[in-house]
Amino acid sequence: MCCVLQLWAHAMQEKIIAEEPMELIINVIDQNDNAPQFTQNHFYGTVSESAEVDDSVLKVMAEDKDDPQMSNAIIRYQIKNQTPQIPRGDMFTINPWSGLISVAAGGLDRETQPQYKLTIEAADMEGEGLAATCTAIISVSDSNDNVPQFIITSISTSVPENAAGLEVIRLKVTDQDEPGSPNANTKYSIIAGNECGHFNVTTGANKMEGIIKTAKELDFESTPEFTLLVVVTNEVPPSGPTWTSTATVTVAVEDKNEPPVFSPAEILVSISEHAKAGSSVAGVRAEDPDTARRQSVRYKIHNDTAHWLSIDKDTGSVKVRGSMDRESHYVKDGKYTVLILGYDNDTVPATGTGAVVVTLLDVNDHRPVIRQRTATLCNKDPAPALLDIVDFDGPGHAGPFIVELQGEHKINWTISTNSTSSMAALAPKRELSPGDYHVLMRIYDVGMLYQDSTLAVEVCQCEGATSTCFISHSAPRLHISSHATSVLGVIFGLLLLLLLLLLLLVLLRRRRRSSEKDFCHLEDMPRDNIFLYDEEGGGEEDQDFDLSQLQKGPDNCHKVTDVFPTVQSRPCYRLLPQANEEICTFIENNLQAADSDPTAPPFDSLLVFDYEGVSSEASSLSSLNSSDSDEEQDFQSLSQWGPIFNRLADLYTRGTEEDDEDTETLPGKTEWV
Repeated sequence: MCCVLQLWAHAMQEKIIAEEPMELIINVIDQNDNAPQFTQNHFYGTVSESAEVDDSVLKVMAEDKDDPQMSNAIIRYQIKNQTPQIPRGDMFTINPWSGLISVAAGGLDRETQPQYKLTIEAADMEGEGLAATCTAIISVSDSNDNVPQFIITSISTSVPENAAGLEVIRLKVTDQDEPGSPNANTKYSIIAGNECGHFNVTTGANKMEGIIKTAKELDFESTPEFTLLVVVTNEVPPSGPTWTSTATVTVAVEDKNEPPVFSPAEILVSISEHAKAGSSVAGVRAEDPDTARRQSVRYKIHNDTAHWLSIDKDTGSVKVRGSMDRESHYVKDGKYTVLILGYDNDTVPATGTGAVVVTLLDVNDHRPVIRQRTATLCNKDPAPALLDIVDFDGPGHAGPFIVELQGEHKINWTISTNSTSSMAALAPKRELSPGDYHVLMRIYDVGMLYQDSTLAVEVCQCEGATSTCFISHSAPRLHISSHATSVLGVIFGLLLLLLLLLLLLVLLRRRRRSSEKDFCHLEDMPRDNIFLYDEEGGGEEDQDFDLSQLQKGPDNCHKVTDVFPTVQSRPCYRLLPQANEEICTFIENNLQAADSDPTAPPFDSLLVFDYEGVSSEASSLSSLNSSDSDEEQDFQSLSQWGPIFNRLADLYTRGTEEDDEDTETLPGKTEWV
């Protein structure tokens, strides 16, 4: 390196400056004693395999410490070696002044040689002096210069019909570009044979296969075979002009037994709910799509929950099987729906489903009734009892309703209805005494079909609306019908008779036990029976009394006063239940009508129980004794009747002796009567 030294010289005489200082300038001349040095030992660069000539790759740099103004520091670059020398030894070139490396020739191929190493020399003295070297490593990057190719370009397969989303086949491909890069990743499309969109194709997870699936259900009868042309491309466009790879896929459709198809799938019909059995409802028809199999179709009903309909298995004619009811819980919104099954006669039958929706036209076949059974009112200024009227018929056969009080119930009660609602208001016409009342009313629907209903009304000691109910003990608690009273009387009489029979059985059982203790068992002895047929009563002298004196005629009986109820209107009894009516409902309605019937006897009566009659004119009944009294009986004679009666004679004889001994009361003994 060249430099300048500046010096100042002084002349001294015995430490005294003899003259002025003098400047001395010394120029140091550079010599080439420093070789160039690269800024790094290895330089790295990347170039695309599709790069063109003169495309820059990387730049190397070296420095020289010599004088830059002289040739000792002027550096020149050159490529000393290329490894490998494929496809030629001068694939790259370097600018000798700047050190910029660029592509010198075409033919780079990553798939053949992905990397190059260059030995670069830097020399000073314009390339003639000292020199140094470094290594430049150049990587060849991938470009989409290779197209994917199908491994098999023609293939056949089969798939069953009526299967959507079913995998048909996987088409595998190869690509020489870098695996996993967009240059190698593939995508697929069907360019022919899929005009109706029966198939779709997607890329597999490894990006190197195409998966064909059915997008729709295939029909063997319409198209038994498909020929698909599939093309494969990369995710990125190719780097230059190239061709594409295609594959031909032949798909055969396998025939399957298909279920019959109903046309239409749902049939809507209307019919009266009172249609007679055997009436035609609809005709269903199903076609078997398997035309090549020539199969027949039969029919059956699947879910006729009410068992109202029937179907001809061969023709599909649907008819009424039993009586229908629009108000049944099987009917929803006036419609009764049944499913019809159509099945073929294949070895494994296939079944199709259709529906018949029957709209039941309403008929006025339900009588209106009062929902409430009881009501409570105050006896003073009462608020009316609001009653709900129920009719299960449709709007055209239900309200508006008319409610009429029956018989003498009109005297004490009034009822009103509203034409816009199904409600009636019941109120007394006057102040009633607290107690229970039964009000009979007749309810008409819009078609004047009526039914009688009885309402049990409890009248309380209050005013206005009822909150708490109080009934005085002196007030008549229950205004019950005399018919109900007679029923209760009969029941009470039967219970009393049953009680008497039980009591008699108990007495007989006790007497039998007592006899078993006192007598020996005669079952083990031979038994004879003695019948005495001439003991019919007393002699002729005992027949002169007048038995007519023992009874009184109607004229001599004490009169009984009947107390008739104030309300005597007769309710309406139903002789037969209505169609489809529960028998328990029919019995309850008639029972309520009987309970509220005030005209049925017996009536409440005033009975006198202390009348004993006048003294009898007949003589004492003792004259009716048998011809032989107990004192005249000689039980000893029983021993003469044979060994069977010996024990009996002993018992009766002993009993007489014991009676004689007990005639007197012993001292200190108390007799209880």
